[in-house]
Amino acid sequence: MDLTNPTIGQAAAIAAVGICFVFAVLLLLLIIVKLFSSIFAGVKKNEKAVAPAAPVVAAPAAPKALAKGSCGDFKMHDVEPRVAAMAMAIVADELQTPLNELRFKSIKKVESEEK
Repeated sequence: MDLTNPTIGQAAAIAAVGICFVFAVLLLLLIIVKLFSSIFAGVKKNEKAVAPAAPVVAAPAAPKALAKGSCGDFKMHDVEPRVAAMAMAIVADELQTPLNELRFKSIKKVESEEK
C-alpha cells in the first residue's frame, strides 16, 4: 500500500482511524479521571467522618457599604483631610494615573529633620 499518493477512499480510511484513535484516548482519559475522582472522594469522605466537628462561631457583622469607586478603608495619621486629598492628587498626577485606579491605605505625616 503506497501512502505517498493515497486515493480518496484510502485518505478517508486514514482519517477515520485517526479520529477513532483520538476518541479512544479521550475515553481512556475520562475513565482514569473518573476512577481517581471516586478514589479521592472516598478518602475525603473518610476524613470528614474522622474529623471532629468545628465549634459554631457567630458570623461577623456585615461590613459597612463603601462609596462607589472606593477601594476600602483609609487611615490618616496626624494629617488633615485637605492635606491628605492634596497628597493623593499629587501622587495621581505624577503617576499619570486616574485617582480611582490607585489605592491608598494610609497617609502619615513625617516630621522634617531640619531644625
